Amino acid sequence: MNETASSERYRQGMATRRAVLGDVHVDRAAAAATEFDRPFQELITEAAWGHVWSRPALSKRERSIVTIALLAALGQDDEVAMHVRATANTGASREDVCEALLHVAIYAGVPAANHAIKIAKQTFAQMDAEKAA
Repeated sequence: MNETASSERYRQGMATRRAVLGDVHVDRAAAAATEFDRPFQELITEAAWGHVWSRPALSKRERSIVTIALLAALGQDDEVAMHVRATANTGASREDVCEALLHVAIYAGVPAANHAIKIAKQTFAQMDAEKAA
């Protein structure tokens, strides 16, 4: 672990990242990290999770909604699915996700929203199946 990984912002970021994405996801990402991408993992933990996601002005629910909309608008399919799954931890409801994707349709385009809706539906179905099992 380098100096960044021992900073207070990194520690806060790791706590927030785990709270939003869950221990299983974060542990899997950490286990898959190599010397090549470890600096990137540290960067996102400190900057995205420790600085942005840990700020108090917006709730985790609100940040979740904004993040899903932005990722959908950018066509980041894997990230959309990951953050839809994270709604189980952030408090964002399925209605919240639907409303966010309606905004995407108007402001970023119907094809982007349509594709993200497909991803959200698949992800919610997987989550329901896992809960029922």
